[in-house]
Amino acid sequence: MKAGLSSYTYTWSVGVPGNMPENPLSAFDLVSLTADLGLSVLQMADNMPLHLFSAEERQKLKEWALQKGVAIETGIKRLDNKTLETYLPLASFFDSPFLRIVIDDADYKPGIPEIKSIIRNALPELYRRNIRLAIENHDRLTCRQFMEIVEGTDPDRVGICLDTVNSLGAGEGLETVIGWLAPHAINFHVKEFNIRRADHKMGFVVEGAILGEGMLPLEDILSKLGKNCNTAILEQWTPFAENLSETIKKEKQWAEKSAKYLSEMLTSIKY
Repeated sequence: MKAGLSSYTYTWSVGVPGNMPENPLSAFDLVSLTADLGLSVLQMADNMPLHLFSAEERQKLKEWALQKGVAIETGIKRLDNKTLETYLPLASFFDSPFLRIVIDDADYKPGIPEIKSIIRNALPELYRRNIRLAIENHDRLTCRQFMEIVEGTDPDRVGICLDTVNSLGAGEGLETVIGWLAPHAINFHVKEFNIRRADHKMGFVVEGAILGEGMLPLEDILSKLGKNCNTAILEQWTPFAENLSETIKKEKQWAEKSAKYLSEMLTSIKY
């Protein structure tokens, strides 16, 4: 399994609405950072949407990634016909084996029947392009519902982008996520976390952490991923520091330590 970065590894450095850095990282910067950390995959997600790049920019990005020995995986949010019509050709252009997608958008939360219908409509194109659809487990839907989508469309072309923390938002813990989704994972989002009780004792706080220094049972998850899962992509929930500059500095330090840990873990495990 190959280790890689995401545009969500450096979320603050790329830019968060309301907290934009003076010099945000570009896609070319992310390719260079991936190579500098000794990794071979970069997943471009919805915080750096490829459809907003010009054709010339996409061609230059593809050539830069090839020069650096970095494979680009494509990702976006909003599972609808228009998005798939736009992004499946982009996945082909970048030779991405799958399109990672989050179903919902801020103003868009389709029901299960509509989701299945959209995916079934795209199946001929998924087969023609030899691309899989990797649906990320996100906050709204349960693991049971994600599996209903996969099994109700086509498990040969549709699988899961398994995120290690998102399903907490749907009230489901890691044991449930791994049990339901790991065998059907096409892609693995490695996101370390800690959960602590709030200072006032009424509730809990979920925060990101440096990989290997939190609660994530990484080795156990890796041993249970399905045979179609070939990349482990580092993502981070870096807590905001006293200002954006310090937060970006922390994010960079975390990424370096976490990438090293992930690479060493993947090297040590026999698949």
